[in-house]
Amino acid sequence: MSSSKIVSELQSLSPSAVIELFELQLKNDLHGSSDIYYFHSGSSLNLNGKIKWNGKDYLRFPVEATGFEYTGGKLPRPELIISNATGLMTALLLQVNQVTVGNDLIGAIFTRKRTLAKFLPNDNFIGNNPSGAVDENAEFPREIYTVARKSSENREFVRFELAAPLDLENINAPKRICTRKNFPSIGTFIQ
Repeated sequence: MSSSKIVSELQSLSPSAVIELFELQLKNDLHGSSDIYYFHSGSSLNLNGKIKWNGKDYLRFPVEATGFEYTGGKLPRPELIISNATGLMTALLLQVNQVTVGNDLIGAIFTRKRTLAKFLPNDNFIGNNPSGAVDENAEFPREIYTVARKSSENREFVRFELAAPLDLENINAPKRICTRKNFPSIGTFIQ
C-alpha cells in the first residue's frame, strides 16, 4: 500500500475526493458460506454504480458506516447501517440463521478501504482516468473489524455494531515480557 502518495495528495491545494469501499466476508464455519460482499455507499461516474478496485466490482448500495475515529485511547466501535428496503439483508440473515440460529452475521469480517478518486483504474471512467495517476496500491491503511452484534432490524435498515478483533469477548492478546533486550532503544528512556 502506497500511503506516501495518499499523504502528498491530501496535502495538495486541491486534493482528490476520498473513495470509501467496504467488504463483508462471511465465515464458512459460522455462516455456512465464505461469500464476500463488495459495496460502496457513494455514486460513481458510470451508469451501473460499480466502482472497480483491484479487480473487484464494488456495487453501490445504501449504507452508512460511522464511528471509526480513535478517541481517548479506546478502540473504536463503529456502527454499520445497511438498507433493507429490498429485503436483501433480511434474506441474508435468514440464510445465515439456518446454519447457526441467532448468529445474525456475528463474527463476519468487515473491511473498510479508502483511496482517492485520482488513483481509481481507467475502467471507472468513460475513456481513461483524467488524472492519469492510476495506482491500485495507493490506499489508506485498511481498517478491519468484526461484526459484534446486530443492534436493530426493521423494514428500512439493519444496524450492526462492529468491534476491533481484540475488542471481542474471550479474546486475549498473547502475554509477553518486554525487556531492554527486546527493545534496546527503550532502555535509555527507562533508566
